[in-house]
Amino acid sequence: MEDRPKLLILYATQTSNALDAAERVGREAERRGCPVKLLSMDEYDVSSLPHEDTVIFVVSTTGQGDTPDSMKVFWRFLLQRNLSKHWLEGIHYAVFGLGDSGYQKYNFVAKKLDKRLADLGAVAVVEKGLGDDQHPSGYEAALDPWMSSLWSILNKINPKFFPQGPYLAIPDMKLIDQPKVQITYHGDDNVDSQFPTNPDLKWIEMQIGWARSMSPGKFTHDKTRPGCFLKMIKNQPLTRAGCGKDVRHFEFEFVSSAIEYVAGDILEVLPGQDSAAVDAFIQRCSLDPDALITVHPREKDNHFLHTCTIAKVPIKLKTFVELTMDVASASPRRYFFEVMSYYATAPHEKERLQYFASPEGRDDLYQYNQKERRTVLEVLEDFPSVEMPFEWLVQLVPPLKTRAFSISSSPSAHPNQVHLTVDVVSWTTPFKRKRSGLCSMWLAKLHPERSIYVPAWFQKGTLHLPPPSLPLILIGPGTGCAPFRGFVEERAIQSESNATAPVIFFFGCRNEENDFLYRDFWLSHSQEGGVLSEAKGGGFFVAFSRDQPQKVYVQHKMRENSRAIWKLLSKGAAVYVAGSSTKMPSDVLSAFEDIVSTEGGLSKESAMRWLRALEKAGSYHVEAWS
Repeated sequence: MEDRPKLLILYATQTSNALDAAERVGREAERRGCPVKLLSMDEYDVSSLPHEDTVIFVVSTTGQGDTPDSMKVFWRFLLQRNLSKHWLEGIHYAVFGLGDSGYQKYNFVAKKLDKRLADLGAVAVVEKGLGDDQHPSGYEAALDPWMSSLWSILNKINPKFFPQGPYLAIPDMKLIDQPKVQITYHGDDNVDSQFPTNPDLKWIEMQIGWARSMSPGKFTHDKTRPGCFLKMIKNQPLTRAGCGKDVRHFEFEFVSSAIEYVAGDILEVLPGQDSAAVDAFIQRCSLDPDALITVHPREKDNHFLHTCTIAKVPIKLKTFVELTMDVASASPRRYFFEVMSYYATAPHEKERLQYFASPEGRDDLYQYNQKERRTVLEVLEDFPSVEMPFEWLVQLVPPLKTRAFSISSSPSAHPNQVHLTVDVVSWTTPFKRKRSGLCSMWLAKLHPERSIYVPAWFQKGTLHLPPPSLPLILIGPGTGCAPFRGFVEERAIQSESNATAPVIFFFGCRNEENDFLYRDFWLSHSQEGGVLSEAKGGGFFVAFSRDQPQKVYVQHKMRENSRAIWKLLSKGAAVYVAGSSTKMPSDVLSAFEDIVSTEGGLSKESAMRWLRALEKAGSYHVEAWS
């Protein structure tokens, strides 16, 4: 065994998808008899890379081609100029990327990592794999064939990886009988003294911290305890009732100590789960909601729970589920169905679950699960003979994640407050089932009169607040206007005491009467003397896409006002784009290319280079979300 090579798998994830993919690669390697070491890139000493033999990288692309947070230090190290082209000579590697072809910089991180590793002398075992969220089967459509090639070629390079060949997988049950976490149940001798009848903020904060630090959900250390607590003081619809859209303006005030933020920052919210759904999950799984538990990694070197260095404090099982396990919103992964198949006692259920977990059943599983957005609770109810141990549920139920929103206020204009502009998400699945977004619907149902504490964290966004002397071109259709409301508020206050540079803002919505978000606010600032007024060199332009037979979007309004845009660009203006990640960012970029080419008298290629230089100089910012 000591001569057996160990496969190192390094992953970087923002939303846990790359972790899921990396764990799957690890499981498949182990089933072929190959030992595995699985680590997040921020847990690995990158200077040790030249001493490895074979490394598998699984990385996701976030935002507009950005590396996940856990990869930033690793990537900066690889970009050092003093690393020679022989630094990784003799190292074999493979890269699998997770991305979304709806974004302009599709799988950008995987592509640039692959190129950089090759530049440093490492040798690719297989062509990089590129998983696509847009594919009917998601990233797994590319992962399955990529893994097949990987095992085959690794076996040729070094047969010791797979002593019995790359296709002979060990029977699954031998590997599936030990979950990676273990639960300790505690007596309730001191339950009355431990759990106060009227919990205060400090107690709630500690409960959230205890629960999330024990969860295998890979929350970063600063995402266990909330940065602050907020109380909603305003819940105002911005769209006309019955128009098919529900966008809300929420105002919160700090109930714990205030956190300093600036316009353009991000607020992350931990949503509450429906209590009835949590109760139904606990009942379906035959669990005791009042049991006092602690959760531990089964092995000391387990890659789970690396953030949990605090002493484990027993917590009620129901509280743990409420704060860490997304039981009634997120869809389970394929491995969930695989483990379920071992605990199904009804033959027809076992057969169906085994089919779903197989490569042949991948597309049908996608139709049943992801496409319909089945929840963990719904899946368990569809297979009533399955009784999974709680350890497996803790490991495999998707973690309850915070939701990120662009802040739509300036703290200068609203001291001790933070505002959000939120699209209350709802849709109908292919089988006509109603679905809604967990966090947006939870916020929409909060009443300012009720004292519900909202756990929150502030983060720096990609849209950094510009200095007052910098001319701005803002493009924010729909809820993309949120950060720019804060920008305009900030600049309006700055203009009271100092001269400020011009601001042009392009907003877009469907109808003037239905979803013209913050109409009065924009119009007041675009009138004489306002920061968006023509008198100050600025402008406010709206595209109502459905108020005429031919659809009009922000890019059309940009082309109509190309001279004003070019005038500001010539003065060194910065561009800020925010909104939907589907086609909007690339359509806006195409409009800029046309404007720079036409107004600047440049060829299309030169216009593209000009805009790339603008981006490199940090003057073209995009914040997009799906």
